[in-house]
Amino acid sequence: MTTSTDDHWLEAGGDALDVYLLGVVDFDAAQVLQQQLLGELRGRSDRRAICLVCEHPPLISLGREGSRSHILCEPEELASRQLDVRWINRGGGAVMHATGQVAVYPLVPLDRLGLTVASLRDLLTRVAISACTEQRLRAETVPGTGSIATRGGQVGQVGLAVRSGLSRQGLFLNVNPSPRLYQLVDAGLGRQTSIAEDRQRPIHVSSVRECLVRRLAQELGFSRFHVFTGHPLLRRTRRIVTHA
Repeated sequence: MTTSTDDHWLEAGGDALDVYLLGVVDFDAAQVLQQQLLGELRGRSDRRAICLVCEHPPLISLGREGSRSHILCEPEELASRQLDVRWINRGGGAVMHATGQVAVYPLVPLDRLGLTVASLRDLLTRVAISACTEQRLRAETVPGTGSIATRGGQVGQVGLAVRSGLSRQGLFLNVNPSPRLYQLVDAGLGRQTSIAEDRQRPIHVSSVRECLVRRLAQELGFSRFHVFTGHPLLRRTRRIVTHA
């Protein structure tokens, strides 16, 4: 593994996974950055892949299997909580994003890595299960759904989109977000939970994030990966959000 900062981002590339740790990032800004980086990958012929790892301020996204009925509160409550809703062209249904949930966006050239959409989805669920296992929490995938469940409920979800052979969107894993927030959506498997809630002890996002990055590189078949802090193309915005 190589650790670097955004001052050295131009060194990234080749037969490796380049990981960008972005911290807490506005959801829309992360979508724009994905599009920009996919344009770069589209012009390459090697096995380079990119992974963005971040958290988002509270926001609800709805994938192709999602609907307004999966949001378990009225528009007035959404407005009072300053919760926006985004319809996203990805697999999966409703996801309540919040700080304490790790978002992993793998930008992968499927053909060059010998993957299909289904195999990448299964790969990401295995990565999430490994992260739970390292926290001494038993988890399993729900076949055909991209959902990851523990004894306490649904702890994560994979929702992918693919265009021109390149993947975007990805994995969302609840580490320690506020339960009051993820109870606002129906993610399709009944009760939602988090790693911290199921383990009934504090869990740091950083420890889970490290496992996710390490296991993703292994599952994708990379013997090395580069870790960068931030990205020069990221355009951050500031929002004041009411969490109660």
